Amino acid sequence: MTYLVSIAFIAILGSLGAALYFMLRGGDGNADSKAKSRGMARALAFRVGFSILLFVCILLAWKLGYIRPTGIPPGR
Repeated sequence: MTYLVSIAFIAILGSLGAALYFMLRGGDGNADSKAKSRGMARALAFRVGFSILLFVCILLAWKLGYIRPTGIPPGR
């Protein structure tokens, strides 16, 4: 489970890095601007997808008993 979370976190950071690259990439012209915004939108969409997938995997692991929440017990 630790490896899955680590890989998903790296994928999320990679998607953010790709979106930053597309955002900061210079270029003139209308066609280049459309390609830049399309690449940035795709990278951010992948980031959202990876985040949702990570949340669902953690929720599923909790439901199946692979991980248990810890912390302050309720009522204390």
